[in-house]
Amino acid sequence: MEKFDVFIIGTGVAGTIIANKSAEAGLKTGIVDNREYGGTCGLHGCIPKKILVGATDAVASSKNLEGKGVDNPPSINWKELIAFKDSFTEPIPENKEAKFKESGISTYHGEPIFIAENQLKIGDETIEANKIVIATGAKPRELTIPGAEYALSSDDFFELKELPKSLLFIGGGYIAFEFAHIAARCGAKVTILDMEATSLPHFDKDIVEHLVDATKKLGVELVMNTKVSELKKEDNSFVIVGDNEGKNKEFKVDAVFNTSGRIPAIDNLNLDKGNVAYSKKGIEVNDYMQSTSNPKVYAAGDNTATDGLPLTPFATMEGHIVASNIMNENDKKPDYGIRPTAVYTLPTLAMVGITEEQAKEKGMDIKVNYASVPHWYTAKHLGEKTYAFKVIIDKKTDLILGAHIIGPNAEETINVFAVAMQANMKAKDLMIIPLTYPSASSDIAKMI
Repeated sequence: MEKFDVFIIGTGVAGTIIANKSAEAGLKTGIVDNREYGGTCGLHGCIPKKILVGATDAVASSKNLEGKGVDNPPSINWKELIAFKDSFTEPIPENKEAKFKESGISTYHGEPIFIAENQLKIGDETIEANKIVIATGAKPRELTIPGAEYALSSDDFFELKELPKSLLFIGGGYIAFEFAHIAARCGAKVTILDMEATSLPHFDKDIVEHLVDATKKLGVELVMNTKVSELKKEDNSFVIVGDNEGKNKEFKVDAVFNTSGRIPAIDNLNLDKGNVAYSKKGIEVNDYMQSTSNPKVYAAGDNTATDGLPLTPFATMEGHIVASNIMNENDKKPDYGIRPTAVYTLPTLAMVGITEEQAKEKGMDIKVNYASVPHWYTAKHLGEKTYAFKVIIDKKTDLILGAHIIGPNAEETINVFAVAMQANMKAKDLMIIPLTYPSASSDIAKMI
């Protein structure tokens, strides 16, 4: 039996932070993963996605400026693009494990399971630790319909050696929208099937409407209120059967992807044996990210039942908090208040804070600035036809409660709002800061 001060399950951003900080503090540290080292963000999520978006953005920008000084806009070479993506992702597992070992962290591969409150089994090896951290992240929600085995995952999308001529995404979340924009701009015929009546319900509905409109203009077919009931294989194609308010609809495509959501990746850990309480939302933790039922266990990232969104910045924050709490006997609590998020479509949709609907539900006295402004310089000089914003301001305090943007560089502009909100800056004070001009963020003064 190998004994550790701290042992981490998962090598994504949260697990990596906790392992490195524990080792730096002189604690005997070990880490394990049942997949290649690196986690979702670096290998199967944010990083490879943004690389694909970057290439399609270059093509989209050229087409937007065709006839405005740009001739013969380029097209995507999918094989070269995937090879470029691989140049980022392929070195990660080996490099990450090497860095762990350089830091004195013991590395393991395999499927860990709890055999006691402070013990794990990994293959034939038994691990005992004073503190065990669960940082396994999330995984795709499995489809429970006939023919589910024919559906590919988001991981598979990044490994496509050739882009199918037609694709269908089951589920209308941010992953489906991002992949749909990439695939459509690469020449594929794309369909999104969503069982809900509206898309992206966590975002401001008015701003989402601009994204929906832009997505349809791209040629993507959005089919709402439709629950998939069966997948069938026909020769080299697939038939998706959907129930649309009691009526069957069928769609025939070359590839189908399950983008119906992600769930905590905790079902193979034998948590009951470790006395670790959990729910559908993930590991149940207290204010210090510590298991509510087993004080020897902490959890961080997408596998935890917290108020944090399943996004890398939240996992990063929770990783730092867990590391501090292990070494300093629970001295920090997470703050989920101000965390910007984005949907990396083209253009990007980004938000921070609360929506107009949420503010009204709380009975707040608010000022709402909402407009569609493709005629503003930020969009017009790029030939972009989608640019809109909504800013929610508290009338009494002049504090910004929420900001929502779709348009060029929205993912950067939203960060300025986030900093201002974190600092409790009044709208009138943010308005007079002389931001670089012309730039997307210089539009903030007009937005507030």
